[in-house]
Amino acid sequence: MDYITALEEALGMEAKKNMMPIQPGDVLDTSADTQALYDLVGFKPQTSVKEGVKNFVEWYKDYYQI
Repeated sequence: MDYITALEEALGMEAKKNMMPIQPGDVLDTSADTQALYDLVGFKPQTSVKEGVKNFVEWYKDYYQI
């Protein structure tokens, strides 16, 4: 829900959500350890999800002139 919340804040509107019971095959929780990638390439992003979504929405609106 973090991405949805970030989109709602960046767009200034609330998403229409249809919350449903967990469906067969749904993943309840997931996470990733990106340390191996950092060790390989020496890069860690410094932009939070919230800021990245905000930047993308601003770019999208400007690019498509909406």
